[in-house]
Amino acid sequence: PRDGDEMVHHKLPPYVQNMDRLGDTELQPSTSEPAGSQQPTNQSANQNPRHKRIQDHEKERKELFSKPPLQTQEKKVESMEAEPPAEPPSDLPDPSAAEGGGLSTEQPFIKLSQEEYGEHHSSIMHCRVDCSGRRVASLDVDGVIKVWSFNPIMQTKATIMSKSPLLSLEWATKPDRLLLLGSGVGTVRLYDTDAKKNLYEMNIDETHPILSLACSPSGSSFVCSAAALSRSGTVSGQLLLWDTKTVKQQLQFSLEPEPVAINCTAFNHNGNLLVTGAADGMIRLFDMQRYESAMSWRAHDGEVYSVEFSYDENTVFSIGEDGKFIQWNIHRCGVKQSEQMLPQDATGPFVLSGYSGYKQVQVPRGRLFAFDSEGQHVLTCSSSGGLIYRLTNGDPALDRVLSLGGHKAPVVTVDWCSAVDCGTCLTASMDGKIKLSTLLAQKS
Repeated sequence: PRDGDEMVHHKLPPYVQNMDRLGDTELQPSTSEPAGSQQPTNQSANQNPRHKRIQDHEKERKELFSKPPLQTQEKKVESMEAEPPAEPPSDLPDPSAAEGGGLSTEQPFIKLSQEEYGEHHSSIMHCRVDCSGRRVASLDVDGVIKVWSFNPIMQTKATIMSKSPLLSLEWATKPDRLLLLGSGVGTVRLYDTDAKKNLYEMNIDETHPILSLACSPSGSSFVCSAAALSRSGTVSGQLLLWDTKTVKQQLQFSLEPEPVAINCTAFNHNGNLLVTGAADGMIRLFDMQRYESAMSWRAHDGEVYSVEFSYDENTVFSIGEDGKFIQWNIHRCGVKQSEQMLPQDATGPFVLSGYSGYKQVQVPRGRLFAFDSEGQHVLTCSSSGGLIYRLTNGDPALDRVLSLGGHKAPVVTVDWCSAVDCGTCLTASMDGKIKLSTLLAQKS
């Protein structure tokens, strides 16, 4: 039994309370997963043994600069499997040389390459890689969506223009070629990126712009949050569940203590739980088998901008308007486990200054942080590129390990794809540029 059980006011149902993702088999979705599906489990660690560590750094550097980086990526992974383990690269910090003999200073990642996708001409709002790691969908403030691939070469697959302003974007999980697009006039479109056409358009409420979309892992349903500014200046919100097959609304969730704008939404790995962050600073956790609120707590002063489940799904992480990155225990009704103040350029509002005092300000729309495949590192925004931190479970909660750089304008949203050995970090900025950084994990 947990020490804090007597503190719990709203217990999770038993099938959730006893759930540990790392050993969770009975809760896995019964449908077969696609081969490229990203479900980080202990197997992923077993498939990346120590011999996959980068070998001769100088040799690889020559290979990287003599060939196009993305074309050498697959060959590099093959050669790493074939070669026996070599000595650690000589130009990396020596762990034994760490001051005080404490923590190792060995870099957990090596940045193999960085490429730029430059097809957008205005600030990016959303940039998401699909669950197979093959395609990216990016949306800018002009309402232009680009669907593009990056392996083996960077190539635009589709361009979607919208008459109405688009505010939200999410890849469907099955089939992963489908894209959900939420508009400022209360519609959600289901777009087929292969056929390059709209399959459906769902009319939610024309007075309620669609702020956030999340597709369930099974692909059978999605949630959307819609909100409208009333004459009194308050924002009334809705959180709705839609069936993707029948294209009908299944239900509307109750939002207590009052209808509020839900800014961000995320499912856990099997769709049993949904976490949301709202404009009132509250995090709400919903039981998706009973379709009801399991618990809620005040998380931030000001709005909650971004929220995600941790790797083991015993906690959730959030970033809010107060500039804090906080970890919450969902088995103890949102007890705070760790907290870290982030620089303003990681949390927004984001500011791009130009000539003659011109200033462009953007409130956060897309995800502000993303985890690696094992949930040990987190990627955040900054004014000049993405920053990668190690989660410490201590104080401070974050230990900075790598700056990806490469941007001349503030990065406003990030994503991290780990579908292959070489993880891919996406960082998108206010000048419309998206940087794709390919990383190699140093397995310890």
